[in-house]
Amino acid sequence: QVQLVESGGGLVQAGDSLRLSCAASGFIFSTYAMGWFRQAPGKEREFVAAISWSGGSTYYADSVKGRFAISRDNAKNTLYLQMNSLKPEDTAVYYCAAVRQTRGWATPREKYEYDYWGQGTQVTVSS
Repeated sequence: QVQLVESGGGLVQAGDSLRLSCAASGFIFSTYAMGWFRQAPGKEREFVAAISWSGGSTYYADSVKGRFAISRDNAKNTLYLQMNSLKPEDTAVYYCAAVRQTRGWATPREKYEYDYWGQGTQVTVSS
């Protein structure tokens, strides 16, 4: 069955960096678009970043552009999110998500477009 397992979260100070990982199994990773979303307490889950099946296209929320970088290693079935210059407002549970992507189609950026989700990893940024 499909499994997505996030890791790498933790408690850091403002300005620090973290790298999240998402280990995927149970599907052909290289044919799926992947995304990172986050949910802060009392708020809706929001888009953070997405990457196409090949890694050739990436997209970011305005709030993280220039600070976060999404990448993937299709040989290792792993998705990454490098987070730099972290701010207290980045505090949230971070989720990875997957959806089968037809070549030539746009990379999804809405949470309702994704079929599979991990359990999340907590990121807390103190000021």
